[in-house]
Amino acid sequence: MSLQGYYLLISIYGWYNWARGKRASGTDKLPVTRVKLRTAVVLLIILILIWLGIALLLMHLTNSDVYWGDAFTTAGSIVATWMLARKILEHWLLWVIVDSVSVGLYLYKDMYPTVLLYFVFTVIALVGYWSWKKDAH
Repeated sequence: MSLQGYYLLISIYGWYNWARGKRASGTDKLPVTRVKLRTAVVLLIILILIWLGIALLLMHLTNSDVYWGDAFTTAGSIVATWMLARKILEHWLLWVIVDSVSVGLYLYKDMYPTVLLYFVFTVIALVGYWSWKKDAH
């Protein structure tokens, strides 16, 4: 449930950022940007810390048998959504990784309709990446 609260807040932030950035750039849309090395390093550290924190919670407070995978997909989703709010191109690549890992997790759990859903999400992320790449600065 807390993840959904995060998504709500980051969506409001993203909407504000896209609207404000559109005005600041003087164009009809916020430009797509590429992740800078320093930002990528910070985001990787944040992803790892969130991954470890969630894995520890799942390990000690739930009966999950895939706590590392679940924690990774959650941490990756948190970081990718922040990147989307900033309209950073590489968020699509992170979604490809997160969705692909999710496919594996759901295969392991024999959740075949969900496997199909996350396969479709992976394809959508690839299409999104190629679409945004044309506009990246």
